[in-house]
Amino acid sequence: MTQEVAIGNVVLGGNRPLVLIAGPCAIEDEGLTLRIAEYLQKLCAELGMGLIFKASYDKANRTSVTSFRGPGLEEGLRILARVRRELDLPVLSDVHDVSQVAAAAEVLDVIQIPAFLSRQTDLLVAAGETGKAVNVKKGQFLAPWDMKNAVGKIESTGNRHILLTERGASFGYNNLVVDMRSLVIMREMGYPVIFDATHAVQLPGGAGGASSGQRQYVGALSRAAVATGIDALFWEVHEDPDRALCDGPNCLPLAQLKQSLQEVMAIDRIVKGAAI
Repeated sequence: MTQEVAIGNVVLGGNRPLVLIAGPCAIEDEGLTLRIAEYLQKLCAELGMGLIFKASYDKANRTSVTSFRGPGLEEGLRILARVRRELDLPVLSDVHDVSQVAAAAEVLDVIQIPAFLSRQTDLLVAAGETGKAVNVKKGQFLAPWDMKNAVGKIESTGNRHILLTERGASFGYNNLVVDMRSLVIMREMGYPVIFDATHAVQLPGGAGGASSGQRQYVGALSRAAVATGIDALFWEVHEDPDRALCDGPNCLPLAQLKQSLQEVMAIDRIVKGAAI
């Protein structure tokens, strides 16, 4: 069993019910971000599900130099602070450089380390030193047991508010696969484990100048992951994924969320038993 990690009014780990981490890939504009956050808040309140809102202020690892990246650190954090303040939601976003960590920690409840940076010692240590919860996405190039080293770097700061996320492993060119064993292996490290189902169906660089994706498989992979006993699901969502400025092909439309969440919550109740 994993230790519990409290994030605002949400608790992950132990034998707690499944939590949803969701939002658009990147902050496109303030109005859209607030509408999506409000929709998620109402839906999760109706279903009795914990919610952490996620959105990136800067997508620094986009395929092309011309790809949309988001509004940047200052403006993006201002918008996330508004979501946090007005909707009383914990918020998560990713940092890409040590220089961003202090400003991000003033707003974010969860500091996320992107998968491509999951071995960056200085970044992991700086995030740990904030005392905030730190979510580390497992690199597409890492074995699940290698994540113990990322955990150790954060633990060296005295921070035990650690989350680990699986998002698929590179499998040939422009493809990812998910080894469900990795969810169990990482959970044995004692910290809550998250499954990023929408990035797991990404086809990195698959559209030439951008990544493609296969959102039709998000539901099946989510159900399978929840059946292993994970602590949270990570979904990128949008009002109109086909018009999204970032990661649209692997993003879920808001209209599909209720039924999908009801399905995974039912599986979670079976797996975790009477404690839920």
